[in-house]
Amino acid sequence: MSQTHSSQSSKLLFHVPIILIVAGLLATLFTAWTEPLIPIGQSVINPEQFAYTVIPTSENQNSTILSPDVGIVAGHYGNDSGAVCPDGLREVDVNLNNASLVQKMLAEKGIKSEILQEFDPKLSGYRASLLISIHADSCAFINEEASGYKVSAALSNPQPDKSARLIACIRSHYASTTGLRLHNSVTNDMTNYHAFNEIHPETVAAIIEVGFLNLDRVILTQKPEVIAAGITNGILCYLNNEDIVTTPTP
Repeated sequence: MSQTHSSQSSKLLFHVPIILIVAGLLATLFTAWTEPLIPIGQSVINPEQFAYTVIPTSENQNSTILSPDVGIVAGHYGNDSGAVCPDGLREVDVNLNNASLVQKMLAEKGIKSEILQEFDPKLSGYRASLLISIHADSCAFINEEASGYKVSAALSNPQPDKSARLIACIRSHYASTTGLRLHNSVTNDMTNYHAFNEIHPETVAAIIEVGFLNLDRVILTQKPEVIAAGITNGILCYLNNEDIVTTPTP
């Protein structure tokens, strides 16, 4: 019985090195044929799934930021109602509807945009090809002349030439698209609009009062797509660098 046990132990000791050698060879082959695993917490991202505009910074031309082509502030959105008519029509609702339609029309042209609230935190240092803030004027009856649109850039403007081009584009296309006349009563609230002082100096900006909620109510409420088309056409004029007569901005 002890001799048999000794014989089996010898055979086992003989086969152990062979088993270890074969196991090592198999492990080597398996490692060579298998792709390395991705560590936990890491993922593979396809960069082509993201669409954005790359804008070089002025401080370092090798640095870039991701930015939309157009920022659209829906006046009073996220803050208050704006002007309110006796029947409950609110300026903020008109503004947000116009902003949404402009965003849709720009998207159809392949232009990326985003809607911002009135005092959106994103406005601090905001960078885009342009920023436009959409508002509507008073619902109170002022006089028979209280009709039409207003558009303005910043009173203190770091880019007067580009700003003048943007204003000229919006005036020309908004008037021709909507049929509304320019109402020359730009206020300090427009020329000193808060967002002008918050955005990045390289972002060209304008504010538009699309019409009066009183005398221009029909087109503002029943034909919002016409209003949005007028704004969109002005934006496209600027982005496409159309030939247009400009006048310097103060």
